Amino acid sequence: MDESGVLRWVGGYEQAWRAADLEAVGRLFTEDARYRRSPYAPDEVGHAAIRAFWLEDDDEVFTMTARVVVVSGDDAVVRLQVRYGDPVRQEYRDLWVLHFAPDGRVDDFEEWAYWPDKPYAAGSG
Repeated sequence: MDESGVLRWVGGYEQAWRAADLEAVGRLFTEDARYRRSPYAPDEVGHAAIRAFWLEDDDEVFTMTARVVVVSGDDAVVRLQVRYGDPVRQEYRDLWVLHFAPDGRVDDFEEWAYWPDKPYAAGSG
């Protein structure tokens, strides 16, 4: 996998998310893919589980930009900026940790989302 391939995959993900294209899950993820909403969340495993997760989302307007941080073999880390609403009501900085199968689909997806004014330290002070 290279940077342009990772960005193509991210673009396909964004396009599918915008269109609520549940069939795209099969084009983006392997049949037994593991999808974690956060590092400590349980895995959503397989197409049916990923589609069910995607169905939880509403049709809110969003903007998204992505930049590849690193590609190493079949692994990649992508930094995203996502803003929801018009006007913007919520924004996230996100890291996606991706592992690509030989066919170019992702077989392991892990999301690390951060948002403004939310605690990020173990202590609540």
